[in-house]
Amino acid sequence: MPLLWTAVGQAFAMQAVGYRPPLRMKGFAVAGRSGAATIKSQLVNMKEGGFISEHDFVIASSIADVMTGGDVEAGSLVDEQWLLDLERQHFIKLVGHPKSQERMMGMLQTGKPVRN
Repeated sequence: MPLLWTAVGQAFAMQAVGYRPPLRMKGFAVAGRSGAATIKSQLVNMKEGGFISEHDFVIASSIADVMTGGDVEAGSLVDEQWLLDLERQHFIKLVGHPKSQERMMGMLQTGKPVRN
């Protein structure tokens, strides 16, 4: 309960001094599909060299897509919600993948990462 009262007190203090939430950014430039392709080419080299597994490649490719803004032209302006939606899409895909589920169960049961 003390935490709740602290939060309420902070909210009242912020209101008293005229706090306004920050304005949302209009958008920012992302590397787009060409940036993702550059990253994925390095991932292919790592996979073929035996440094990462096939599923590591799938996970890293999803991360590359999200970090570069997805299937857009290089320099495109995207907003935060665009990236959050893209992240959610890839997260749902990965969570449903059997190898991801093996990794999660292995970590929960043994505390050690499963390399599959």
